[in-house]
Amino acid sequence: MSDQSIGTPEQLRDPNYFPGLARGIPLGIQHVLAMFVSNVTPAIIIAGAAGFGFGSDAGAQGFPDMTYLIQMSMLFAGIATLLQTISFGPVGAKLPIVQGTSFAFIPIMIPLVAGKGVEALPALFGGVLVGGLFHTIIGLSIGRIRFALPPLVTGLVVVMIGLALVKVGIQYAAGGVPAIDSPEYGSLLNWSAAGVVIIVTLALKFFARGMLSVSAVVIGLIFGYVFALIFGMVTLDAIGTSWDRAAIFAAPEPFKYGFEFSLAAVIGFCLMAIVSAIETVGDVSGITKGGAGREATEAEIQGATYADGLGTAIAGIFGGFPNTSFSQNVGLIAMTRLMSRHVVTIGAIFLIICGLVPKVGAVIRTIPIEVLGGGVIVMFGMVVAAGVSMLSEVDWNRRNMVIFAIALSIGFGLQLEPKAVQYLPDTLRILMTSGLLPAAFIAIILNLALPEDIDGKPDISGGLAGDE
Repeated sequence: MSDQSIGTPEQLRDPNYFPGLARGIPLGIQHVLAMFVSNVTPAIIIAGAAGFGFGSDAGAQGFPDMTYLIQMSMLFAGIATLLQTISFGPVGAKLPIVQGTSFAFIPIMIPLVAGKGVEALPALFGGVLVGGLFHTIIGLSIGRIRFALPPLVTGLVVVMIGLALVKVGIQYAAGGVPAIDSPEYGSLLNWSAAGVVIIVTLALKFFARGMLSVSAVVIGLIFGYVFALIFGMVTLDAIGTSWDRAAIFAAPEPFKYGFEFSLAAVIGFCLMAIVSAIETVGDVSGITKGGAGREATEAEIQGATYADGLGTAIAGIFGGFPNTSFSQNVGLIAMTRLMSRHVVTIGAIFLIICGLVPKVGAVIRTIPIEVLGGGVIVMFGMVVAAGVSMLSEVDWNRRNMVIFAIALSIGFGLQLEPKAVQYLPDTLRILMTSGLLPAAFIAIILNLALPEDIDGKPDISGGLAGDE
């Protein structure tokens, strides 16, 4: 669909412009397709880490819980998006910002729930609620804390998020964590299913245009699903059983899993909320620059941050995960040159409808873990690439090289070898083994403490230029 067929250049740059339902509905669904897989993936990962996800011994018993988590991911992504597009008082930017479940919090959530089943969820969602409220408060001072998070810090954090998750993608593609000791783990069939997804996704991303390119991951998963059906990795009986077990309609339940105050969860979610808020500032700026050719206003940045936090807090009450603005949709706006917030509102309504129909979550639940692994490898690899792109803006002098090296080494090292801090108190141990928080903390402190006049350039032969 060309820009000219949607509206005039002036209309395209106006967030209040609406091209009509005939064009608005497919454009709104296009936004949903761009973020759909990324939005539900965190729920699947956390369910698997807790022990009631794909292929686990508790998989059958945990079917309703996993379906519910997927359902809440869709529902509250839609509600948080409405907060951004429609706006309520100071909450919301009145811009075409698509909200979705954040990948950034996954490295924090996994240690909190690992192997604990649904019993870990009260503390998890307590952290989501408190972290969301803290995120809302950040909106009051978002402009004053941006100096502490330059591209060196934010780029490092995004790279760390991706590195923490790529292992999950490989495990899924090979057959899933519960299958590690089975002969089928890492089999050619498993990798073939994941490979189909990767190949189709890449082909569409590079050789297709428009809707096909935007929904490349979704289409890749569909091809992988068909491959799995053909080779008996999923049966029609299993699909029918999942469909029959799920209700046609179900409303969200407040505090479905209870509420528990966990110091580790609260600290972790609050600290990550700062990083998420800065990410939202970048996305808002990207939307206004890419869609309207202007800088974001202070009111838009604050409103977007309020909506981020409030959407997360509300999600925590009902069993949803932290929400944030989705960067892939920022790119979609830059591609279509359409700034209409009403188009994104249509996408939000579509997400809400899906979130109220558990059968949608039940169908997603039937995707073989190997197929999902192919999509996850692409998505988490793109997270790392996004972090590297942010780091490209850094002046790589000796000071910044030292900060990056120390933060990455300690953060990633603790993530790889969590037993190194096994004697720390439980709260501190959970925060440290996330890897993400110690890396971010070290980078922020060193960036504020080290003088700017260290200007030696890195020496690729070993050591640092300027060292004697």
